[in-house]
Amino acid sequence: MSAMQTNFKLAWRNLWRNKKRTLITLASIFFGVLIATVMSSMQEGSYTSMIQNIVKFYSGYIQIQHEDYWDNKTINNTFEPVDSIFETVESNELITNYAPRLESFALASSEALTRGSAVIGIDPEKENEITGLGKWVVEGEYLRADVDHVLVGSELAKYLELGVGDTLVLLSQGYHGVSAAGKYAISGLLRFPNPEMNKQSVYIPIRTAQQLYGAPNRLTSLALMVEDQYDLEKAIEGLRQKVGRPYVAMTWEEMHPELLQMVEADRAGAVVMKAILYILIGFGIFGTILMMVAERIREMGVMVAVGMQKTTLAMLLFIETILIGFMGVLAGFAGSVPVIAYYFNNPIKLTGDAAATMEEMGIEPYMYFSWMPSVFYNQVITIFVITAIIALYPIISALRLKVHMALHA
Repeated sequence: MSAMQTNFKLAWRNLWRNKKRTLITLASIFFGVLIATVMSSMQEGSYTSMIQNIVKFYSGYIQIQHEDYWDNKTINNTFEPVDSIFETVESNELITNYAPRLESFALASSEALTRGSAVIGIDPEKENEITGLGKWVVEGEYLRADVDHVLVGSELAKYLELGVGDTLVLLSQGYHGVSAAGKYAISGLLRFPNPEMNKQSVYIPIRTAQQLYGAPNRLTSLALMVEDQYDLEKAIEGLRQKVGRPYVAMTWEEMHPELLQMVEADRAGAVVMKAILYILIGFGIFGTILMMVAERIREMGVMVAVGMQKTTLAMLLFIETILIGFMGVLAGFAGSVPVIAYYFNNPIKLTGDAAATMEEMGIEPYMYFSWMPSVFYNQVITIFVITAIIALYPIISALRLKVHMALHA
């Protein structure tokens, strides 16, 4: 048996000579990993939820637009997509769905009542695949591509005193200044988490919108989806290699910089909170290691007195600490998996002011958890490194051991 194997065997036996002390240390590490992992999962889940509420609810992860549209969102900056655009999108394996849109503004009217509204021309089937628009229909029916009907936000319909089956009048300016006016039956009412969208949204089949604005075959954007945000970088790289002027491919980060800044600012704040948590965990582990060394100081003196090298003793204590650390983080990982798995599949529904605030921001009032691998291994690695650093203390204590003082301890 090699010296290292012997040291591991001795270290393992030493750990369980004092089960209470070992279990206290393991518990410190276990709860540290569990708390840090759950906290990180909740944090990353909230970021993912915010991003998905924006991209899946409306903008998509990527949009292809005319290069002038983002800075000047008028219907004159629309584009007529060529076949090569669709071929590029469909050939990109990371893009799961896409939907064409024609967006503009109009006055929505009903007899004497009028309110400004956002008119969004969509392909009903493709839009529903991307944003799940159909699930927000609270009354009436979803759009059909071959029928000139509209979906109206519930608050807008209430203001205009309209309901399902009534007629909505849209007045606006079309492509290159042509007059745009039309009357459309309301097929359904929408109620979104975002109150502002309920007050101004009008969805209409894209073919009908193109007729209304005198912009046949023209689009303001082509919204694209990927499986999740972690595929975004590769997907946009592939698109930009093939999509050139006068088109431009934009990511959600470029379209919603305020959301990205909010996530980064919150993540920076969370780093401070995690640092405090890690410090508390570190001192908890250090306290038990300190107790372990103090309890065994006489034993260590005897071992050196009978001929054990201090370096061998130091290595033995180091292996003991590392074994405790390894078992603790392994137990913490095993304990955090079922907790996060449960809350990942059963997000916590918020109520009261917290829910109202999130709904005003257009975010569903739920506390989501993330299942990203980094949520687990980042905490495991961090706390194991903390334990390894703390393991230097027994090494230093062994190397600086004064035998005569240890024997009288």
